[in-house]
Amino acid sequence: MDLDCSAVLADVWLILDGECDQATRDRLQHHMDHCSPCIEQYGLEEKLKRLLNRKCGGDKAPDSLRQRLTVEIRSFTQVETRRVDTGE
Repeated sequence: MDLDCSAVLADVWLILDGECDQATRDRLQHHMDHCSPCIEQYGLEEKLKRLLNRKCGGDKAPDSLRQRLTVEIRSFTQVETRRVDTGE
């Protein structure tokens, strides 16, 4: 199954937070293995997560806030869609 970049980047935090099942993780990882813009963005998000973790000291936002932020982020995420031919 081919994923476009916007679908992968919308779910990057699921990987970073360990909140996706193995099949989803494998699909997203397969795309990133063949798409340098997505892996670069993943790296930036990973650095941001580490920084937030260090600075926030483990504080946890309420689930309702997390859900609202997820909806807002996804609604404003605009990514150039690219298809990667893996030759498979």
